[in-house]
Amino acid sequence: MAAIVTSDVVSRSEAAEWSLSPSVGVKGVYNSNLLLTPLPHDETYGYWVTPAAEVAGKTERLEVSSRIAADFVGYFGGEDRQFTNAFAPLSVQYRTEKDLIGFTGGFTRDNTLLSELQATGVVLQFTQRNQWTANPTWTRRLTEKLSFQSGVQFSNTTYESARLVDYRVVGGSGGLLYQLTERDQVQLLGSYVHFRTTDSLFGFRADFPGINMSLTHAFAESLTGTIYGGPRFLSSTSQTQVGDITARDTVWLAGASVTKNFERATLQLSFARDLAPSGFGLLIQTNRGELSGSYEISETLTCSLNVVGILTSGKTSAVIGGVFPDSSYVSLAPKLSWKFLEWWQAEVSYMYRWRDTDTAIDSASSHATTFMVTYYPPKFSLSY
Repeated sequence: MAAIVTSDVVSRSEAAEWSLSPSVGVKGVYNSNLLLTPLPHDETYGYWVTPAAEVAGKTERLEVSSRIAADFVGYFGGEDRQFTNAFAPLSVQYRTEKDLIGFTGGFTRDNTLLSELQATGVVLQFTQRNQWTANPTWTRRLTEKLSFQSGVQFSNTTYESARLVDYRVVGGSGGLLYQLTERDQVQLLGSYVHFRTTDSLFGFRADFPGINMSLTHAFAESLTGTIYGGPRFLSSTSQTQVGDITARDTVWLAGASVTKNFERATLQLSFARDLAPSGFGLLIQTNRGELSGSYEISETLTCSLNVVGILTSGKTSAVIGGVFPDSSYVSLAPKLSWKFLEWWQAEVSYMYRWRDTDTAIDSASSHATTFMVTYYPPKFSLSY
């Protein structure tokens, strides 16, 4: 009898579930001003073909997930070009009685108009970006309420354009997380980040250690808010023909977010001031606000809205070709999704974008519409 029980416990502890969810999407695109230029321009049309596969695995201690995808893109009209994006992210979590070991990272190949414009509000250039990232983390529970947290940050970014500067970011953080009450968490972290260009004729590097404190409060089961902030002690060195130029500054970063879950809807509001690396070969400061929400009209019909506003300025003085201009960026993107058959889904979306810089005579705006149909074949599952 004991042998049977032991065998059953071992079998259950080693049980694993794996799944593979493939999909293929086809999207038609129209954009009145793809490059967001104030100069005369033509309208652009295009298509996207996106095969993808979501992979997930789970045991009692281990969780693994990824969504491998590619975009085969063609534009014609105002912009006539073809390119391929690729996405291979990886997320891993391993749990023990007191430890949580995690990893996020992978490889991303996309274009700057798709990624960096929406994140920082800066139009670098319409070119491809290749980025490797690795972010391992470790959380150790010291007591029922106190935990130690640590992490490492690494990213290496290259551009397929001689006008932009490749760069590398390496950093780490460590600190404590304390559960004040059932609804309140306090986190105190120390961090260090090193940024440097990797292919510039005159190199640039910056270091910014800092301290960050955050408070998370659950106002109710469906309403959660977080506020955080702290100083970064910025030190930068720019190489020039006449020697190195060194600068020091103290930058205060902060942010807040609120998430509200309804029975059929979700609403999130956030603001963040941050330092971000740039393909111009320097650090930029972003003040980014975002409002996003979704509502399930029915079991098959969902609508969503995303609004982003960003103010961007240069935080370090050395830029190849001159001074980095202050800029403003706003985007508004409603979307409607319809699951019209068991394995089929259609999406129609609109995006309005507006951008203004100190160096441009006029601001620029664009109107874009997309229509996408995605096929989701049956999911493959394996349990043992």
